[in-house]
Amino acid sequence: MVKLSGFHISNYHNKVRIILLEKGVAFDEDSNCRPSQSEEFLTRSPMGKVPVLELDDGRRLSESAVITEYLEEAYPQKPLLPKDPYARAKVRELVAHMELDVELVARRLYPHVYSKKEISENAKQAAERDLARGIRALERLVKFDPYIAGGELTVADCAAFVHLPLVSLTTKLAFGRDYLEGIAPLKPYLKKLGERPAFARVNEDRKAAQAALSKK
Repeated sequence: MVKLSGFHISNYHNKVRIILLEKGVAFDEDSNCRPSQSEEFLTRSPMGKVPVLELDDGRRLSESAVITEYLEEAYPQKPLLPKDPYARAKVRELVAHMELDVELVARRLYPHVYSKKEISENAKQAAERDLARGIRALERLVKFDPYIAGGELTVADCAAFVHLPLVSLTTKLAFGRDYLEGIAPLKPYLKKLGERPAFARVNEDRKAAQAALSKK
């Protein structure tokens, strides 16, 4: 059995959690683990980030992309990547653009939007410009046939479910409109994904964690 450490508001933790649930991998979870620069935590995660996956022999992995690849190779019984090498690469390409060029760009705005911290107008405009480019790239890759990368559920769907709603909310709060609204199939696609048990469970836990945080 493996152990996943992180917290239920973290989209990268939730991506890995959905993958574990979809694959049917038995796992323990520490859902109260936060990023830290303490020496103890840096021995588990060299950059002090979550999630962290710990194997039953004590070995550890950090970075959600690396954990995703490990789980796909270690638990191939229910694959979340296509067999064809090119098709596998296209799924990875989609996830890379989604995370590097869309979610991580929107993340620059999180302190401003969610913590009310000041941000310069230049920084805001740069994020807006880079988001437009990233979303344009995303639009060229998505398929919704019926899943985001094609006919089968993949790790790209696990990533889309946790990242894209957050990007929508962030752009609404920062710029007054949802920058993903031009991708017409997105909302019904996300709604359909949310009906799958693994996705629904993670989403409900995320909502509960957010509600608990708001009461503090």
